[in-house]
Amino acid sequence: MINGGATALSVLTQPFLFNGSPELFMNVRKAVDVPMLMKDIIIDKIQIDAAKKIGADYILLIQSIFDNGMINDIDGLIEYGHNLGLKVLIEAHTKQEFENSCNTNADIIGINNRNLDTLEIDLNTTKKILENTEKTKLVISESGISTSSDIQFLHKSGVDGYLVGSSIMKSNDIQQTVQNLVNAI
Repeated sequence: MINGGATALSVLTQPFLFNGSPELFMNVRKAVDVPMLMKDIIIDKIQIDAAKKIGADYILLIQSIFDNGMINDIDGLIEYGHNLGLKVLIEAHTKQEFENSCNTNADIIGINNRNLDTLEIDLNTTKKILENTEKTKLVISESGISTSSDIQFLHKSGVDGYLVGSSIMKSNDIQQTVQNLVNAI
């Protein structure tokens, strides 16, 4: 992926739902020197400690978990991560979650095109959320991105970057697939 032009990597560490692992993250960390996101469902400071220990540069917080009242202290977790030298990506799926995310000290806001309740993917999610919205942070689009035209569409919608996973991992030529996406704009 790096040889294809990726400037950062997201590596799953959640073992039960996503078949990831901290060991996998550490193996990738040893092989590359680019910013890395520990992709997990973070709800506790102990997970942020683990992210620091395994060499993460970024952690992921999912805004809906905090908006639903499951966990209350998103600002505390962001501050804790920052105090450890980690950057924070907050993921939103709705306009309200996006606005709430923008009111935090997160470094990047990710718009997930996948509805986590239904698992349906719609790239228009990013477009709709960014319409008539003043961006105050870097914004990336996540999920459902597989072609150069997807990148072009999302770029026109106002995003600054892209988190692409499945389409790259299913590719027969990962380097070329990444290169095609990177060169789309």
